[in-house]
This record gives sequence, C-alpha cells and structure tokens, in this order.
Amino acid sequence: MLTIPGFGLYISSSVLSAIADPFRFKNRKQLLRMAGYDLCAKRSGKTSDKAIPVISKKGNSNLRYALFQAAKIASARTDIFRTYFAEMLRGRERERGIITKMRVKLAAKMLIIAWTLMKNKEPFNPAYLTIG
Repeated sequence: MLTIPGFGLYISSSVLSAIADPFRFKNRKQLLRMAGYDLCAKRSGKTSDKAIPVISKKGNSNLRYALFQAAKIASARTDIFRTYFAEMLRGRERERGIITKMRVKLAAKMLIIAWTLMKNKEPFNPAYLTIG
C-alpha cells in the first residue's frame, strides 16, 4: 500500500486496520459503506426528485479523514494524480465547493485502489486511474 502516491505510514496503517481482511467485502459498495462514502439523499421535506445526494458519513470517520489527507497530498504533489484530478475538474471549475467534492471522490477511489491492491497482493499501477 505504500506504493500508492499520497499514502504514508499513518494512512496505510489506518486503511489496513479499517479493512483488516480484504476478502470480507464482496464488492466496492460494501467497502464504501464501511468508510461512510456511500451516497444518501438529503431531503428535508423535499420530494425525491429534488433530493440532494450527499455522502452518508455513517462509517469510519478516522478513515475518511486519513483518505482525504492522502487525496489532498496526491492531487497536489504527484503528476499522475494531479492530471487525474485536473481531468475530474475540467469544465466544472466555477462550481461552488467542487474542489472539495472531487477530493472526496478521489479519496473514495484511493480506498478502492488500496482494497484492490490488498486483495491482489500487488504494487500500485497507474492504470487503475481511469476516469469513470
């Protein structure tokens, strides 16, 4: 996991302790739910078509914090993640709060990458960063 840009000892140990056994998750949705990155709707008296999707934040808050810090470092200092992050932002630069939203998406992507690396027992491959 230390081969992922932005992951240091603290973040790697946080992810490793949160995931523990990577085979206990059947798919990425279960993993994202454990971390609190799954989507839920903020309705507050609105109909379902006007509901605003937000992350649930019902999972591991320390893990979310560590992954957000990793995403922040990787999107600022690593060329691979910097170009990926710029591609995510392309055309949406003027939206309010978009940088934070995209960093949260990048943090969730980094969690999925770490989970995949743990399952397959292999180092980080930049091919994992595909838009979509």
